[in-house]
Amino acid sequence: MGMNSAVVAATLTSTDLWLMGFALVLLVVTAFLAMAETALNRMTESKANAIATTGGWGSKRVVALVSHPEEYLNGVMLVMIACQLVQATLVGILAYRVFDTWGVVAVVVIDVVLVFVFAEALPKTWAIDHTERAARIVTPVIWVLARFWPLRIVVRVFIGLTNVIAPGKGLKDGPFVSEEEILALADQAVSADILEEEERELIEQVFEFGDTICREVMVPRPDMLAMADSLTVAEVLDAALADGRSRVPVFGEGIDDITGVAYVKDLIRASRTGRESSRVARYARRTYFVPETKRISELLSEMRVRKAHMAVVIDEYGGTAGLVTLEDLIEELIGEIVDEFDHEEAMVERLPGGDLRVQARMSMDEVSELVGVDLPEGDWDTIGGLMFHLLGHVPFEGESTTQGEFRLRAEQVKGRRIGMVRIEKLTQ
Repeated sequence: MGMNSAVVAATLTSTDLWLMGFALVLLVVTAFLAMAETALNRMTESKANAIATTGGWGSKRVVALVSHPEEYLNGVMLVMIACQLVQATLVGILAYRVFDTWGVVAVVVIDVVLVFVFAEALPKTWAIDHTERAARIVTPVIWVLARFWPLRIVVRVFIGLTNVIAPGKGLKDGPFVSEEEILALADQAVSADILEEEERELIEQVFEFGDTICREVMVPRPDMLAMADSLTVAEVLDAALADGRSRVPVFGEGIDDITGVAYVKDLIRASRTGRESSRVARYARRTYFVPETKRISELLSEMRVRKAHMAVVIDEYGGTAGLVTLEDLIEELIGEIVDEFDHEEAMVERLPGGDLRVQARMSMDEVSELVGVDLPEGDWDTIGGLMFHLLGHVPFEGESTTQGEFRLRAEQVKGRRIGMVRIEKLTQ
C-alpha cells in the first residue's frame, strides 16, 4: 500500500476555497437558525410581553413571533435543513476532490462532529441559558425570513404535499399542545406541590367549559317557573318570592310563547306605587333567546356584554327547551353555588352496600366520572335520558335495566319524568 495510500493531498484551487468558504457560511447560518428556533420556542407569551414593555431592538416583534409560531417555524426548519444538506454535500465534494476514500470518511466524521457541536449543541445551549437575549438578537432576521414571500410559497407547497401524504393537522397549524398534555403537566405540578388539587380541577373545568353547550347546563322546561303574562303584578310577585326567584319568564299563549322576563325588583316597585293589580306584561323586559347548542363560553361573553342574567333556551323547532342563568354558567367553572333559597336534594347519595342514588338530570360525564366507567353517549345528556333510551318507554317506578356492569333502577317517577336513578354494580 505505501505511505501514499494513507492520505493523498491535492492542490486546492480557487473554486475549492470558495466552496470551503460557502460551507463555513452555511454552518454559521445553521447555528443561527438553531439558536433562533430554541430561543423563540422556549419564550413564553408572558416573557415576550415583558420584553415588549421594556422596549429595545425587536421587542415588539418578539411578541408577534411567540404568539404565532406557525408563521415562522416551518420556514426556519426548511432553511435550516437545506443549509445542513447543502453544507454536508459541499464538504463531501471537497473531501472527494482532495483525499482518497478513507480521507473522505474521516472528513465526513469530522464534519458531523463540527455540525453537532457548533451548529446544534452550542447555539441551542446558549439560547437556553440566555433565552431573552437570544430572542432579541434573532427576532429581526426571523421576522424578515417569515415574511419572505418566495419562502412562504415553497413552505405551503411542501405542507400541502405533506397533508396529501398524511392528512391531519400536520405542520400547517404549527406546533400545538393538547388538553391532555396540559392536564398531565398539571398533574405533575400537583405531585410536585407547585399547584393545589383545587387549582388543577379548575384547569380541567375551564377545558370542559369550552366544550359545554347550553342544553347540558340549562334548567329544563319542566323545572322552569314561568307565569302567564295575563296575571297581575301581585300574583307573579307572590309566586316569585315563594320560589326564591329574582326573575320570572312570562308567556302568552303557552310556555313556547315566552313574551318577556319579569324582574322582581320591577314588580316590587310597581306594587309599592299601588299598581299591584296591573298586568305583569306591562313590566316584562325583553327576552334573550339562545339555541340549545350554543357553547356556554360564547354565551358567557354575550351575557356580560348585554348585561343579561338570564337567557331562554330554545330547541331547533323554536320551542322553549329551558332557561340558563349567569349563576348556572359560573357554577360550571367554580362548582355548585348554594344560597338560602336552594333546597334541592343532593345530586349524589351513597347507599349502604356501595350503590349510588343520583338525580336523573345528572350529566353523563359526571356519572361516568362517579362510577369510574365511560357510559355510552348519544342523543341524551343525562342518566335519565340514558334510561329512556335503554328501555324505549317511560319507566314505572322501580323498573330497571342494565348497562354494562351496572343496573339502573328508576326511582321517584313523576308522570313521564324520572326523578332519581339508583345505580347498582352487578356481581360477577
